[in-house]
Amino acid sequence: MPEDIVYQHPLFGGKIASTFPHRFQDVSNIRQVPDHQEVFADPSHDESLIFELLEFKPDVADNGSAAWFLQDLATEQDAEGSVVIEQSGVLEAPGLMYKNMPAVVITAVGQMAISKGRQGREAQNFVKVYLANLHLKGVDTDVLVTAYEPIVIKHTHLNDILYLQPF
Repeated sequence: MPEDIVYQHPLFGGKIASTFPHRFQDVSNIRQVPDHQEVFADPSHDESLIFELLEFKPDVADNGSAAWFLQDLATEQDAEGSVVIEQSGVLEAPGLMYKNMPAVVITAVGQMAISKGRQGREAQNFVKVYLANLHLKGVDTDVLVTAYEPIVIKHTHLNDILYLQPF
């Protein structure tokens, strides 16, 4: 399918790049996105992909960092029923070594109920969250790559009316 064609997209002013399906649109063309984030969304599937540069968390152990960030996201988004389904072990990334300090990659998958924007709890969507943490100790940075996949999408009554009623 043409929507599944992947392309390489520069991130953070071209400092890094990632390859993902063409169907994801740059959210910064629609609304303001913080400088430390790159956000992409596929409105037809209600999926999103977020790249985020964060200050290194020295007090968070490598082996639990992805699950820690997943729970932190749940707290930030006022999520309900957040659960970590699985997490990987620590994988060294020697290609990302800096000052003799290899980067490590840790992943986690979770589920949570979250609301979009200013919608209330009655409009919470149940989503699966895929998170990868690149722990870059040599440059004191944590890179998060987070993908949200809807499991159950709730529409408020007003939205149902707007989508069902012709004008």
